[in-house]
This record gives sequence, structure tokens and C-alpha cells, in this order.
Amino acid sequence: MALAQPGQLSTKNKKAISLFQEGRMQFEYRKNEEAYELLSKAVEQDDNFYEAHMLLADVCNDLKKNEESITHYKKAISLAPLRFPPVYYNLAGVEMDMNLYSDAVQHMQQFLGIKTISKDLRTKGEQRFASAVFAEKAFANPVPFIPVNLGEAINSIHNDYHPSLTVDEDLLIFTRMRPADGLTDNGGSMVEEDFYISRRRNGEWLPAIPLGEPINTHGNEGAHSISPDGRYFYFTGCERPEGFGSCDLYVSEKAGDKWSKPKNLGELINSSTWDAQPTIGPDGKTLVFTSKRKGGYGMADLWMSRKRDNGTWTMPTNLGDSINTPFDEFGPFLHPDGKTLYFSSSGHPGMGGKDIFYSRLKADGTWSTPVNLGYPINTKDEEFHMIVSADGKKGYFSSDREGGIGKRDLYMFDLYEAARPQAVTFMRGKVREEVSFKPIAANIEVIDLETGELKASTKSDAINGEFLISLPSGSSYAVNADAKGFLFYSGNYTLGKELTQKDEYKVDILLSPVKAGSKVVLNNIFFEFGEAKLKSQSKVELNKLVQFLESNPDVRIEIGGHTDDVGNDEFNQKLSEQRATSVVNYLTENKIEAARLEAKGYGEKSPLATNATETGRAINRRTEFKILPSK
Repeated sequence: MALAQPGQLSTKNKKAISLFQEGRMQFEYRKNEEAYELLSKAVEQDDNFYEAHMLLADVCNDLKKNEESITHYKKAISLAPLRFPPVYYNLAGVEMDMNLYSDAVQHMQQFLGIKTISKDLRTKGEQRFASAVFAEKAFANPVPFIPVNLGEAINSIHNDYHPSLTVDEDLLIFTRMRPADGLTDNGGSMVEEDFYISRRRNGEWLPAIPLGEPINTHGNEGAHSISPDGRYFYFTGCERPEGFGSCDLYVSEKAGDKWSKPKNLGELINSSTWDAQPTIGPDGKTLVFTSKRKGGYGMADLWMSRKRDNGTWTMPTNLGDSINTPFDEFGPFLHPDGKTLYFSSSGHPGMGGKDIFYSRLKADGTWSTPVNLGYPINTKDEEFHMIVSADGKKGYFSSDREGGIGKRDLYMFDLYEAARPQAVTFMRGKVREEVSFKPIAANIEVIDLETGELKASTKSDAINGEFLISLPSGSSYAVNADAKGFLFYSGNYTLGKELTQKDEYKVDILLSPVKAGSKVVLNNIFFEFGEAKLKSQSKVELNKLVQFLESNPDVRIEIGGHTDDVGNDEFNQKLSEQRATSVVNYLTENKIEAARLEAKGYGEKSPLATNATETGRAINRRTEFKILPSK
């Protein structure tokens, strides 16, 4: 508030002026209690003292004496309606804190009707007006919300916040702000942020323990994201010697039970300003984060970069004005479905503070208009960084609400249906060598057979061969695993739109070395019924085979066609030959030398299962490739 000079004050009461001037001094020294007493006495001396009412309203606002603050703002307006136009803006803010949304709407309309307010104030006013209109409706129509504290195994007497989960919900990592120890390197700070980890056993969380070195240091670590497979850990590190700005993004990779030394993501990702709060998509290649770099729409915007096949990152791009506003957007969480983004914003219409929103990725690559999660998930206070379980049914967030264990605790709640992402289940297993059963570090991908889109990717652990990968609902997928020197694995999975916890897939992948006689069933080669015409869904697998042959230029293969025993022998033999030839033709059309390829039809002569059942017959109708002896 711009206060008048002594000669311009609206009172001549010397006692009131003296109390006001002393109260203003205490306010400037941030001694609000003393200022409150003095200013209260000033308005007692003269109830028409405009400046004293204005300053007292601000002091009451700071002291959370909201009802008194509203009283004094309204009194000031009654004395001089247009003397200080922002009084309407300030009054509406307090009314929103009191859930008096219709009053806030009225006062924001009055504020925006004043032609002399600045462009910046009008922008802020339009945002507050939109929020008041939204909040009035949301408050009257609450969404289902029953938060449950995660308990003493997770929450401490300190601040616990910013959770992240693996796709199987068996591993939770979060940030804890604890008192600084004697080794803390935080410029004299009294607190230190570290990562803590807990595992779920038999449905219960085990006591959280520090994540430890080399990720935790004697500085601050926070604002993180664990990849859905649990193999990669992205986080924010600030004021580090190798950093490019005030805060940078780092990554650590897990091998066995150990995390690698964190690596700075480089100056293309990290700017000279503030880069933080990463979230990594299920494909392992999509990184969304918050940044204050130049070129955005507000102070903090959401940006995205993609990881190239060679491990480098593309230049970050702004998520655009459907997501970002002239205000702050932060705390992104990209769900394992790869297309639902949750984030916090102070710029989109909300309940008055910072609210949580969600947006869906559209077919054209842009994001839908964000949807506020509603009241009481969002309140007049600040809500930020919510994550959602793989099945889309549970949300996890932090709050300082009453009844907690510490200052800020982690909570879980059932997320109402409209705000849920596409359900995702998961596949877990091991990749091993076929004969020795030694673990193999293999690349694993989930590809939508209809669109050819990469939905998820990971790498099996070199120490134990284990992997965990997400499978979105509602489509058919090729699941491939490959490693240098081995034939690739081909799996096919079709998931309905409705998934349950029982829809978990466990698979032990055995890879065969590239040697004469080794063979692979190509489970994602499809033909028209009774014909040799390849279906479009086959391209994913065929292109994988092309890549294999390009990576192994000395390898010769036989494409073998097989049928079930339905129909006569002659028809089945001819069909199997034609289908094998169709695959060979596709390979030669994609620049694989014909001399490296042979097509052979086996008809119904080499079944893998009984032909007495439809399941068995489906297994027998197959295409294989086999490594031939070198010439």
C-alpha cells in the first residue's frame, strides 16, 4: 500500500497520527504484533482515519486475523472508494482465504472496473477473478477426498514431502528436511534435505532409511523422480561446483543394490538460472522439468527434453501456453501412461493458492487445457507435487494438515475417476543367457503394435538381470528384449481397458547367442486370415528384425512359416511357404541382401503345442527365424 505523507493524512487528530506513525515503523521492522496494537489504538482515536485502517488491514492479513482484516479494508473503501484501487484486490484475497468466494467475485469485478489500474495489476486481477469464480463453484461441489497418513514408518517429526514411486508401488523415495549435522555444507543453514527410501512388504511400508551415498551428500538434495522401472533416479542439486546455474538436474543409475555417482545432465538441459523438479516418462526418454530460463511465459515454466538413442538430450522446449501462464508452474509428474501430466500452478483458475492440475497429451503432440483437481484436494493453501499410482486409482501428496505425525507428512487418497490417468500394469522378470543362465544387461521396449509408438523402455540390471517395465491398458503390445551378441526376444501382450492388481506379468526371458541353429519365434508377425498378406501391425516386429540384421551383417537367416492342422496338408504347406516369402520380401525391400535370406514353409509338420485346442493352434500358427551356417 502507498501510504500518504504526514501532511497528506486523512486526519488531524495528533494522537491518532502519532500512534499511526509509530505503528508504521513497527510494521516496517516486521514487528506485526506491536504494529497491530498501535494501529488499533489509532483507529479508536479516529474511526475515519483512512491510512490507519488500510495499514491495519494489511497487518491483520499478515497475522491471519482475517475477519478484522476484512473489516478494515471495507472501512477504508467506504471512506475513499477509489483512492487506492488495489484495496479491492487485497480484500478479495482475504475473502478467498475465508471461503467467502461470492464476496471475492463481487470485489474483483469492482477492481477490474477501475480503468486506471496498471497492465500488470489487471493481469493479476483477471487471474484472481477467474479463480474466485472457479472456487465459488468448486467449494459448493466438492470432489471425493479422504487422505490417509502413510504412517510412522514413512513420516517423521520433521518435514517429509515430494514422493516418487516405482510402477509396482513397492519402492518409495521421498525428501526429508532434518536438522543440519556438523558436516552440513549449506552456507550456515540450520536444516538439510536428504532422500529417504522405503520398501513395501506384504502391503506394509518398512521403516524409511536414508538413500545414502553417493546420492545423499552434506548439501541439499530434493525435487526428484524415480523412473517407473526403478533404475534411474533424476533429482535436483543446488550450488554445486560443477553446476551451470543455481540448481541443476542430475541422474544416477542403479546396478544391483548400488547407485552410481550422480551425473550432471549438462548445459543443454541445465541453464544459467534455476532448473529443478524433474519427472521422467515411462519411455525413459521424455524428461519434463521446471525452469526459470529465458523464453518462458512466466517466472517458472514447465519444459521438456527427449533423450536421443546415443544418450544425449535434445534442446528443451516449452510445454506451451496451454500449460504455462504468466505466473508459476512447477512440481510436474508425468504418469507411467506417458500422456497424463499432473502439475501445480498459481496461474490457472484455482482455490486461491497454488493448486494441482492435470492435462492430457493430445494426438497432435500438444497438451489439453489443464483441469483443476477441485476442492478439497485443492484449498486456499498451497498444494503441490502429487503423484499417482500406476493403476491410476491412488494419489500421493504431502501436507501440513492437522493430525499429522510431523510438520509435513505424506498422505495417500483414492483419486476420483474423472481425474485418473490411463491404467498401467507392469511386467517384471529377469533376462538371462539361455544355457548358462547368467544375467544379461538387455534393452527392453514396449511398442504399441497399432501405432508403432514406443510406450516404455528400460534396461535389465547387469548384476542380476532384473527388470520392471510398464504396460498401458487398452492396446496390444510388442515386448522386445535385445543385447549385443544375442538373438532378440519377441513377446506379445494384449491388455483390456480395465486392469486390476492381478494383471501383473512375470516373465523369465532367455536369450540365445547368435550362432547357427539358434531360432526365435516372431510373436508379432500377423497375416490376414488364410492369406500371406502381412498386417500393418507386423511392421514393429519386421523393423526389429531389420535392425538385428543390420547390426549383424555377417548373419544369414531362414524365415520359417508354420500353420496349425486346420485344412488339408497341401494348402497349409503352400500357405506357410507364401507367408515366409512375404517376410523375406519385406526384408529385401528394406535393403537386406537377398543372399542372406531363405524362405521355407513347414506347413503343419512342426507343431509346438497340441492342435486339439484353439490356444494350441494359435501357438502353432507362427513365423520363426533361424540362424544359418555361414557360407
